[in-house]
Amino acid sequence: MILTKLAYKSLLNRRASVLLTLFTIAISVMLLLSIERIRVDAKSSFSNTISGTDLIVGARTGDIQLLLSSVFRIGHTNNGVSWQSYEYITHQRGVKWSIPISLGDSHKGQAVLGTTLDYFAHYQFAKKQHLTFNQGHAFTAINEVVLGSDVANSLNYKLGDQIVISHGMGNTSFHHHKDNPFKVIGILNATGTPVDKTLHIPLAAIDLIHGSSAHNKHDEHDEHDEHDEHDEHDEHDEHEKHNDLTGHPKQITAFLMGFDSPLYTLQIRRNINQYKKEALLGIMPTVTLKELWQMLAIVEKVLLLFSGVVVLVSLLGMLTTLLANLNQRRRELAILRSVGARPWQLFTLISIESLLTTLLGCIVGSALYYLVMLLASSYLQSHAGISVNIAMLSYYELTLIGVIMAAGFIIGLIPATRAYFYSLSDGMSIKI
Repeated sequence: MILTKLAYKSLLNRRASVLLTLFTIAISVMLLLSIERIRVDAKSSFSNTISGTDLIVGARTGDIQLLLSSVFRIGHTNNGVSWQSYEYITHQRGVKWSIPISLGDSHKGQAVLGTTLDYFAHYQFAKKQHLTFNQGHAFTAINEVVLGSDVANSLNYKLGDQIVISHGMGNTSFHHHKDNPFKVIGILNATGTPVDKTLHIPLAAIDLIHGSSAHNKHDEHDEHDEHDEHDEHDEHDEHEKHNDLTGHPKQITAFLMGFDSPLYTLQIRRNINQYKKEALLGIMPTVTLKELWQMLAIVEKVLLLFSGVVVLVSLLGMLTTLLANLNQRRRELAILRSVGARPWQLFTLISIESLLTTLLGCIVGSALYYLVMLLASSYLQSHAGISVNIAMLSYYELTLIGVIMAAGFIIGLIPATRAYFYSLSDGMSIKI
């Protein structure tokens, strides 16, 4: 207890250098815990880019290729799924809900997705969070569009704006569907997923914009020959057309499915993969996302390496500071020896000082970690799609802090050993 009190007084006497060392350790602990938590939660959030969906069904291709095209809007599939097959499969026993999606168009480099109102009701991300609206509501007419948050923010769109869809994916398109502009009716809240970079239009609008020329010619012919006779009838048909948001497409890109029980998932997936009428593939997104993350494991290893380097640098900084201060403290050590302190007591004193510095650095670093996570959690969710779980330190995180404490203690033994031999070489040895 006397040595501990003396170590505490000694640290207070050298508070400027001690605070600098303590701050360095605290920053390294904060970075280590933050990187570790973000690494774990990034892996979890990546696996939950799409949540609550049991199956994704598309044309037969690779599992990862189907996942990338349907969820991440990366690449494309060569074939689609016929509407007849979609209706047949989704009417099987055990199917709770389904969401058809049609891709292939874009707007200023952002993907356009044709779907139904079930998309807004059943699509989930992160830990089974539903899509919510920042402004407006879901489309109710065939010429309305719902924007992801990134689309609205980057292109400065607001409710009521008119936009034109272009044919094809990517930034360059040589055909714009100017005859069928869409009115912005809703803007979604940020999710940190590809939904933020997507424009959502009714599924029926996909056929409308691709067949606009034929529709226009047919409408002009009807207006020329039968305008007076069928005026009221045409108005009724137009009303029905704009309220039929699904339409009768020939094919779609893919569709998502949810089931009443996991047992139906395995059964229907097997039936889909053995489907005779066309070559289809059913994948379980959670399993495929884990496979995709394993392909990106190098990123996880780099983060772990970076964390270790940060801690090592901070501990080496503490060692440098202790050794630099030790030369200035030879007079102090000689005085302690003159009043009866033994070499092993000086060794213990220096060890306790380094241990206290490391302990205080870990405590302050942990507090900074929670502060940073609280401040950054909403930003990470909206901009990086990482849902941060702010909770008590896990067993693994506590182990990391324990390792830092042990490393700090071991490093403290180096100046403590030098202090021991200093006390002997300064001619203050006491014979017992």
